[in-house]
Amino acid sequence: MSEQSAKPYLVRAICEWCADNGLTPYLAVKVNAQTRVPTSFVKNGEIVLNISTTATRKLTIENEWIQFAARFNGVSQEVSVPLNAVSGIFAKETGYGFAFTVAADPVASLADATAPKEVESIAASGKASDAAKPKRPSHLQIIK
Repeated sequence: MSEQSAKPYLVRAICEWCADNGLTPYLAVKVNAQTRVPTSFVKNGEIVLNISTTATRKLTIENEWIQFAARFNGVSQEVSVPLNAVSGIFAKETGYGFAFTVAADPVASLADATAPKEVESIAASGKASDAAKPKRPSHLQIIK
């Protein structure tokens, strides 16, 4: 049997802790293809969401998904975030909370890993003839 992630439990715990202390829980999310958020609020592939009880309706934090309805610029929208896209949860007023590692998109990771890095650096420098030559050790020695 595989071990279940602690992330949903920690997210629920910080939300409850914030509510008990009169703080505002904010959720940091790396937006991916599964994430359903208002795209106009996404910056650099990330969005920060206020998930307090006063800002959301029907908030559910399950083991795989966080779902709720909220108003963005006065328009009610449904938000759906997979737990694997959550990069952190924290209290707005104090900054206390947790940061999580978000697994990279496997397709993007594969493309980055297989991209020809040397060819890019040669093209950028414009010195293909120097870069193509094998480097050999210097024959000079320092004599004191």
